[in-house]
Amino acid sequence: MQSSLQIAKRARSQRLSQNLSRKTLAKISGVPEASIKRFELTGQIAFLAILKIAYVLGCMEDFDSLFAPKENVSLEQVLMKERTRGRT
Repeated sequence: MQSSLQIAKRARSQRLSQNLSRKTLAKISGVPEASIKRFELTGQIAFLAILKIAYVLGCMEDFDSLFAPKENVSLEQVLMKERTRGRT
């Protein structure tokens, strides 16, 4: 599982690779520069703010799989999987 700080570090790296300062990213995204700085240093940010930043950085597709519907699994399939797991 990824920590919020790891995600923040990748976002910072993406920002820098596009030669954007925090100030410029703040102006384009509408997210306060202080919020961007806090995010990059601590990993803490409001969800709407991270969406705005991701949009500006061209990373919105990274959210496509977030809470995506999972394939339905029947109780029988779960039990069968448990039975086969026990046969090692």
